[in-house]
Amino acid sequence: MKPALGTRKPYNGITRSLILALDIGTTFSGVSYAILEPGEIPKIHGVTRFPGQEHVAGNSKIPSIMYYDQSGKMGAAGAEAESASVLADAEDNGWVKVELFKLRLRPRTMKLKMNGMRLASVPHGKTAVDVFGDFLAYLFQCTRSFIVDTHANGPSLWRAVEHDIQFVLSHPNGWEGAQQTKMRRAAVSGGLIPDTDGGRARIRFVTEGEASLHACVQNGLAADNPSGHGFIVADAGGGTLDISSYAIRGTAPLVIEEIAPPDCVFAGSVFVSRRARAFFEEKLKSSKYGTPDTLDHIAKRFDETTKRLFRDSKELQFVPFGSPLDKDLSVGIRGGQLKLTGVEVAALFEPSIEAAVTSIKAQIDASNGHVKSVWLVGGFAASPWLFSQLQERLSLLNVTVSRPDTQTSKAVADGAIGFYCDHHVSARMSKFMYGVEYLREFDSNDEEHVAREHRLFELPSGPKLLPDAFDCILARGLKVKESTAFSRKYCTEMTNLATLSVFEIEIWCYRGGDTIPKWILRDAEEFSTLCYVRADLSPLAGSAQAKPGKNGKTYWTIVFSIEIQFGLTEFKARIKWTDEGRTK
Repeated sequence: MKPALGTRKPYNGITRSLILALDIGTTFSGVSYAILEPGEIPKIHGVTRFPGQEHVAGNSKIPSIMYYDQSGKMGAAGAEAESASVLADAEDNGWVKVELFKLRLRPRTMKLKMNGMRLASVPHGKTAVDVFGDFLAYLFQCTRSFIVDTHANGPSLWRAVEHDIQFVLSHPNGWEGAQQTKMRRAAVSGGLIPDTDGGRARIRFVTEGEASLHACVQNGLAADNPSGHGFIVADAGGGTLDISSYAIRGTAPLVIEEIAPPDCVFAGSVFVSRRARAFFEEKLKSSKYGTPDTLDHIAKRFDETTKRLFRDSKELQFVPFGSPLDKDLSVGIRGGQLKLTGVEVAALFEPSIEAAVTSIKAQIDASNGHVKSVWLVGGFAASPWLFSQLQERLSLLNVTVSRPDTQTSKAVADGAIGFYCDHHVSARMSKFMYGVEYLREFDSNDEEHVAREHRLFELPSGPKLLPDAFDCILARGLKVKESTAFSRKYCTEMTNLATLSVFEIEIWCYRGGDTIPKWILRDAEEFSTLCYVRADLSPLAGSAQAKPGKNGKTYWTIVFSIEIQFGLTEFKARIKWTDEGRTK
């Protein structure tokens, strides 16, 4: 692959600054950063030394695990949490191990298939946000030490930038505003930013799919891809598989557009491991090797060896876990190794591969067949079996699958810095439908209306209306540029102007497809509250015209607009109104 030459512009700020990208993955985490010097082209660095793995040169990822003591204080994290001394401390003192904690932040609409196994509980008195914040704090501390120790004049460099560090936090394609809010709260609790408007503004978010795209661009993807052809970036991580479709619309400067709503499925490598653990439990239940501790050890060895190397379903596979004396021929254990057939191991991968192929096919359909290639990145991309199966199955659709030849597991952290500096994506596709509740005029000839007649109420001006009608402001699958705002005008009638000071609108998200629903079904899975927008409209009280109502009651009409901005990686909504000729 050709390097991406000339795509990054010099930093145009007037003071030195630091940008940190913290990629907390389900199973592994990493950090990349750039020191922004006025007039210079930013260079991406990785934190390549963490406590507990100093012996591993250039290792840029640490396990996303922590231990907490009985009082709820973090005892160890990352690579240190896997050291023999920490494991001994944990056993002796009853420490609680916390892993896969990122999955606890998922939207409730995204269901986890855990094969009967449960996520480990968080320590007593801690929330998922607290735990996420503790790990952010640990990564931040490691980054500070690394920069101070490895850069010339490291201590003075850190002092110069530490009060205005910009952060980019990456998250799965399926995470939404509620998850971003939790991550921002975690950054506050972890001490990365102060709990002020200015502090919160120092956090940016990017989807793992878009971060991976920027990493691919840095590795020369744009140079290799014909303009106009669509391509998919498939980020196969520990927990999620993030599938995003793009097309290059211009090369000088580089302009890329999303061409299908991105997808996110729980099909990462950890689910292969979970299926393996359940499979071993069943296979070894009548053997002395079927104890929970031994099963955990065998599953861990499967993770470290067999799962990573597996490439042929026709060959026997072995999980080396014990000493040459470990033997139980009835379950296939000899010389400390558990024998498996290639077909058995392939079956552990199959649900994840199937989910990947289904999601990629849906993206190809949504892009009207423009997609011609798939770029596989992320830690799970290193699996020869996942790679060869995707190649084989997608070749039937005339789609090629390739892997960047650089370290793909660090794609998200590096790409998050690229997102901040280069900002190549100029348009994104709306994933769902967004709108508000409005009052629909009652029609006695409509059966649906008659069925809802018990909810009918009358406006002060006279019309009979039904609540829970859905008004779509932004439809699904629309191409949205960053500067585009979607706006709709509404009016409401009030009999008490005092309520203007706490005016509130609920923004609804509908996930049920492309057809606009007529009604909001509040208990249905397809509907959820995206956010509330609040405004103090009390200044309008002075200019509002009083009108006589139907029953002699005075009312006032208030006109306002709801505006949605979706083109950035964060969703924004606001209320706009006109007061004495000025828009507010």
